[in-house]
Amino acid sequence: MRSSKSSIGLTFIAAAAAVLSGCAMAPAATPAAASHLDAVQKAAVLRICTPGDYKPFSFQKTDASFEGIDVDLMTGFSASLGAKPEWVKTTWANLLPDLAAGKCDIAVGGVSVTTDRQKRAFFSAPYMVNGKTPIARCADVARYQSVAAIDQPSTRVIFNPGGSNERFARTNFKQAKLTLHGENVTIFDEILANRADVFVTEAAEAITQQKLKPGLCAVNPDKPLQYGEMAWMLPRDDVAFKSYVDQWLHLQQAGGDFQRTMDRWLK
Repeated sequence: MRSSKSSIGLTFIAAAAAVLSGCAMAPAATPAAASHLDAVQKAAVLRICTPGDYKPFSFQKTDASFEGIDVDLMTGFSASLGAKPEWVKTTWANLLPDLAAGKCDIAVGGVSVTTDRQKRAFFSAPYMVNGKTPIARCADVARYQSVAAIDQPSTRVIFNPGGSNERFARTNFKQAKLTLHGENVTIFDEILANRADVFVTEAAEAITQQKLKPGLCAVNPDKPLQYGEMAWMLPRDDVAFKSYVDQWLHLQQAGGDFQRTMDRWLK
């Protein structure tokens, strides 16, 4: 019996020693990565990437300042962190790469939610449903009521590079003549000048541009060709920062300030 008990005791001691040895040799826990939530507050600066060419969300004026829905919202959001907004001008093609490279803390300006972008970035909670809508000369609205009606060899479809508008055009229009136009700001003038027929963009931009450009009309903006959502892009895996952004948006929407900002630009 003593031999059996001794054997059991030695086995227990050996097992315990192995556990203790394993604990001693286990690598130290990796410290949590610093969140932009803390970094922005410490620096008192919120770096914001935006193309600045997309009314009514973010548009760079001739004096180099920015205006629009996202600009107003970012002013309030920055203040909530005790920071000032610092605008980082980029392009649609470079918006995601610049965010991923750490050139900014957040990316805004009429950003469509897509799974391709989600692979490399977080999105805030969506703040607007804003589907793809054609804009054309008012006299031609009846001709462009659907994707099939637009996708004809005689139709000249124009689009801007690097974003969801280009992706929509290349995916859906196989017969229409496609033209890549480098500047979103002047793309509407191409239609007015009869050098293009249709541009498919988000409903909010189509509605805004028909007010700014007499002769252009949004085609059924209340019945978009494709469902879409708008949100802000955030650094991937920064859960603390995303949680704060979403909570701020929620409180702005619940308190009415968000809708007042929207109304100021869309009504």
